[in-house]
Amino acid sequence: MRGVFDIVGPVMIGPSSSHTAGAVRLGLMAGKILGERAVKAGIQLHGSFARTGQGHGTDKALLAGIMGFLPDDERIRDAQALALQQGLEYSFQTVNFGDVHPNTVLLHLVGVSGRIVSVGGASIGGGNILITKINGYAVELTGEYPALLVLHRDRPGVILQVAGILARRGLNVAFMRVSRQARGQESLMIMEMDEALPAAVVDECCSYADIEQAMAIPAI
Repeated sequence: MRGVFDIVGPVMIGPSSSHTAGAVRLGLMAGKILGERAVKAGIQLHGSFARTGQGHGTDKALLAGIMGFLPDDERIRDAQALALQQGLEYSFQTVNFGDVHPNTVLLHLVGVSGRIVSVGGASIGGGNILITKINGYAVELTGEYPALLVLHRDRPGVILQVAGILARRGLNVAFMRVSRQARGQESLMIMEMDEALPAAVVDECCSYADIEQAMAIPAI
């Protein structure tokens, strides 16, 4: 428990902080990770999200977040119609992911340029979220801090290079995690920061041969 807002919940369009406000933030984070306007969304709902989500407006909330709406945006109620107006094709599927949080969703997004991302996470209560997967990589991302995402080859020195870029600009890392699918293959580095990241950080990261992609994700 961190403060009074953990008791009363966030400022939001209801009815539920976990099934509505948290769902908006999950969609919003997925949209930020995509990095561009989504034109397709395949949404897989697990557990309580699947069983009671429609009654709590979880479906509308997820779509609203993907479109960039905040949890207190009155347009959430009309998110399905607005999605169609904005050219966002969507579908929902009930799934069983096994022993995971009951408010879990996996979002498969396609952007206007054809970029594809898969983002999985859970609404863990009080409007708080935890992103647990990005494109199959295990992560822990709350959205409470600005973050730097770096997709890179699993080679010695890459982490040091990124840390050096941040250090030269006086930027402090709050939390860090590196996930890889196999030794020597592709890895995903996530650094949650104490402050927002200037665009020059992303540009410099991308200048290194072993770094395939870098992205700054703002706090939400």
